[in-house]
Amino acid sequence: MYKTRLVKVGPYTLGTGHPVRVQSMCNTDTRDAQTTAAQINLLENAGCEINRVAVPDMQAAQAIGEIKKRIHSPLVADIHFDYKLALEAVKQGVDKVRINPGNIGSIENTKEVVRACKDHGVAIRIGVNAGSVKYLKSVSGQVELTDEKWAEVMVQEALEQANVLEQLNFHDVVVSLKSDNFYRTLKANELFASQSDIPLHIGLTEAGSFLSGTVKSAIALGTLLQKGIGATIRVSLTEDPRMQVRAAYEILKALGLREYGPNLISCPTCGRTQVNVKDTVHALEERIYNDKALLQKATGLKIAVMGCVVNGPGEARDADFGIAGGVGEGLYFEKGQTMFKLPQEKWVDFLIDKINTWKK
Repeated sequence: MYKTRLVKVGPYTLGTGHPVRVQSMCNTDTRDAQTTAAQINLLENAGCEINRVAVPDMQAAQAIGEIKKRIHSPLVADIHFDYKLALEAVKQGVDKVRINPGNIGSIENTKEVVRACKDHGVAIRIGVNAGSVKYLKSVSGQVELTDEKWAEVMVQEALEQANVLEQLNFHDVVVSLKSDNFYRTLKANELFASQSDIPLHIGLTEAGSFLSGTVKSAIALGTLLQKGIGATIRVSLTEDPRMQVRAAYEILKALGLREYGPNLISCPTCGRTQVNVKDTVHALEERIYNDKALLQKATGLKIAVMGCVVNGPGEARDADFGIAGGVGEGLYFEKGQTMFKLPQEKWVDFLIDKINTWKK
């Protein structure tokens, strides 16, 4: 297993021995502080622990102070090219800045950013994306760009940029090495982890739509997490950012790394099914995963929604409680024991009430 240094971001300590934290990124206009903060509040309710915003100009940087007043989670400013935006973001109270020291100008610019981050206890994330690695542009067409080569040059650039900060005696650093390619992402993160103790923020960039992006991310990030690589995680989906949070937690939950919400099991349905299992499950998830207090109460519970009474109670006998469908109604059961019948229109409200009153 790999061992990393520890880096503070807001109230969280990132690195070896600490939980993998879930991160997302707003898709709002950061200059609109009210709308951006409202989206972050929704993300917080969904369990997101660290949120990132794009900072394309000075107006966006200056909006960070107002956003910070309205949220409760650490905020990351995503900065490119203009180091003054990083300085303003730090002044406004951001908790981490994401930069690439190689694209914000002279070493003097980097020194100013480092000085500001030191003074305010702000961490820096160096972000290296496969599509923007400088070295690749210089050798395009001259070398065979195998996945291994991509990984090598991504790591080379990350180490070079990290070394700039190290030479300035700045060590509160996180690195990310992302690609939309599974093998490049995997190899780059493994190679970096073998050469540095800097904690890694992991993710596939431009992973895609909900289904394909989640599957690709689960394979790539699950592989890295099982090797002990990853201090923070983001699943980059073309989707409501709250679904990015859900997908990230489901990956962590499947690996036994974090608890998040219930283990909600449901059958795929068959010709015996005479109730609407799908709508029931979706309605439960919608209510549970958008209510932070309910989400906390549901965490650790195993809840079943089964399509028929033939196999339902038996197949879900180790569930804490659940419903097995009949004809427009269902049998409510606890720990495999049937209790009473319940009309389908009452299922969702009843199960939500049961979550709220269940004694773990």
